[in-house]
Amino acid sequence: MSSPDRSAFANDEKQPMKETIQTTFGQTSNAGPDGTKRGLKSRHAQMIALGGTIGTGLFVGSGQALRMGGPVFLLIAYLIITVLVFGIVTATTEMSSYLPVPGSSASYYGKRFVSPSLGFALGWMYWYIFAITVPAEIVVSNVVVNYWKPTFPGHDAVFITVFMVVIIGLNFFPVRVYGETEFWFASMKVFGIIGMLIMAVVLVLGGGPTHDRLGFRYWTEPGPINEYLSTGSTGHFLAFVGVICFSIYAFAFAPELLIVTGGEMENPRRNLPTAGKRYFYRLVIFYCLGAFAIGLIVPSNASDLFGGGSGAGASPWAIAAKLAGIKALDSVINTVILLSAWSAGNSYLYLASRGLYSLALAGDAPRIFTRCTSSGVPYIALAASSVISLLSYMTLSSGGATVFNWFVNLINTGAFQSWVSICFIYLRFRKATRVQNITDLPYRSRFQPYMSYVSGAAFFILMLAQGFKVFLNGMWNTSTFITSYVGIVIFLAFYLGHKFTHGRNDPWMIPSEEVDMVSGLEEIIANETPRVKAEKWHQKWRVLFE
Repeated sequence: MSSPDRSAFANDEKQPMKETIQTTFGQTSNAGPDGTKRGLKSRHAQMIALGGTIGTGLFVGSGQALRMGGPVFLLIAYLIITVLVFGIVTATTEMSSYLPVPGSSASYYGKRFVSPSLGFALGWMYWYIFAITVPAEIVVSNVVVNYWKPTFPGHDAVFITVFMVVIIGLNFFPVRVYGETEFWFASMKVFGIIGMLIMAVVLVLGGGPTHDRLGFRYWTEPGPINEYLSTGSTGHFLAFVGVICFSIYAFAFAPELLIVTGGEMENPRRNLPTAGKRYFYRLVIFYCLGAFAIGLIVPSNASDLFGGGSGAGASPWAIAAKLAGIKALDSVINTVILLSAWSAGNSYLYLASRGLYSLALAGDAPRIFTRCTSSGVPYIALAASSVISLLSYMTLSSGGATVFNWFVNLINTGAFQSWVSICFIYLRFRKATRVQNITDLPYRSRFQPYMSYVSGAAFFILMLAQGFKVFLNGMWNTSTFITSYVGIVIFLAFYLGHKFTHGRNDPWMIPSEEVDMVSGLEEIIANETPRVKAEKWHQKWRVLFE
């Protein structure tokens, strides 16, 4: 089959480019004054992709994983997850750089390339998962603040309220303000991680105040791997499974951020592939090297590691600075972690509001959520998403670590479902490009489609294994079981509920030759800004030297 005739979708009357784009699959994308705006510059998109969702999972949650499995299992888990997540990144980058429509999301591509029911289920899952990730970050932000042991009455409620107001307030600004804020937040996180890695090298080589050369001491005592929930080889196996399932939280939903920002990014067909390619280096440097460093400078039996005690000493980086006797550095590190949690909460609230906005554009949520300010902020969707942040106050009665682990279970289940679905959506997208003979993709990964098969299968197995410990003798915990698996029930309820009501006449999967690969593409290409700056500089220098 020949490539589709895209000229048939162009506007013959050459209307202004701010007209509404009506797609053939039912989504109206508003590029005019009442829709979202492309206010994210290339540097915004690339820095957000680099550090936008780095938050408490890496800085604090990694300490709980270290305590659970030991330094070797922590490192191996991060290496495995990095490879699997890279498969998701290449898949999302390939799809989103080809068709970066306003309001784009993984659910949008699920609806367009697979079936309306899959898009509906994914869209609502993303909304509630992104929304509850915000209070998860706020909860740990409050734990971090307790490092300084505030004593005034009601300080927990006060700090939770402040965190919430700051995150919600930043999202009500235009997207260019969000982009600029996240650029500096992400920059701070990147430099903060680099500084912590340098600190780790110094401490390992004996350059701390006490000149105590750590080397691989903590791999010897208390040991390279821990037992978890049992003894012997069984305990080691359970430790490994527990670490890899828990550690997903540190990686969750960062690839999806690339898709969403593509809808509000300048020149997305050029900038998205660049951001996607650099993502792998972020995973290796920040996550894998970070996990390796933590295992060298902090003993896995440290009492203050998250889950083993209370207080902001739960950050392994702060514990390392304190053990090394470096004065005030632990407070500096906890400040960086606090700002990182704010940043991650900011990113996830952005994702939640844009996800609900995208659902409304597709007709899967009330149209009221498509309302935007003149600066392009979907304020109704943002307000609805912000209400979920009130769950942060649960920590006042149940404790920060307990509530955080509830959120982690819910979020990880959503991440597994998202990534399995993305792999399936990508495979359908790739087949459609082959059947329809579409070859002019801005980005094509050499590792695909193989990585989608591997990543999809692995994340499906991990999703089923996540709540494994409740099935062991004497380990039953109702709240853990519910938070580990209720997400699967909710997803199936969304999917089957839509399929047997609104989608009764839809195919289970759209045939590859009927997948809409062209609607809106002409407008996206027409709105791409040509690379004129380089040409102007070239002409200027040529005039000077001729």
